[in-house]
Amino acid sequence: MSRKRFSKINPKERWRILDEFWTMVALLETKDEVKSFFKDLLSATESVMLARRIQVAKLLLSGFGYDTIQKKLGVAPNTIASVHRWLEGGFGGYISAIPKLEKEISRREKIAEKKQEESVPLSFEWMRKKYPLHYLLVNMLGDDENLVPPRKL
Repeated sequence: MSRKRFSKINPKERWRILDEFWTMVALLETKDEVKSFFKDLLSATESVMLARRIQVAKLLLSGFGYDTIQKKLGVAPNTIASVHRWLEGGFGGYISAIPKLEKEISRREKIAEKKQEESVPLSFEWMRKKYPLHYLLVNMLGDDENLVPPRKL
């Protein structure tokens, strides 16, 4: 595709095509749809570069310095500075999206932890899942902390 300067595109046309793009992204419903769309749209390198910017933003919001981020991710100081500028004076996209991402990661970790607990033979969770009728009352009442025996470390 030939390159056209941003400033040379008619503002109405620019707004229309960007609006279509944002609408298309917003209409994607599942993670697989989003993944397929961006795999078709971006090269592997472009995808990684965008993902690394998100990692830089996460670390900046967590209070890490430029040197630490540069060593940890292997990104150039210019990349860190541009992400930092967007965090400071951008449109708030990083700031609104990153807490949602962290919440989702936390949720996934809890699910993985629970699956790990349920797979340990003869543990309370394993017995409860293996013999649901024996634990009918406990299962009906849910996962109240008072019903589940304390775990030994």
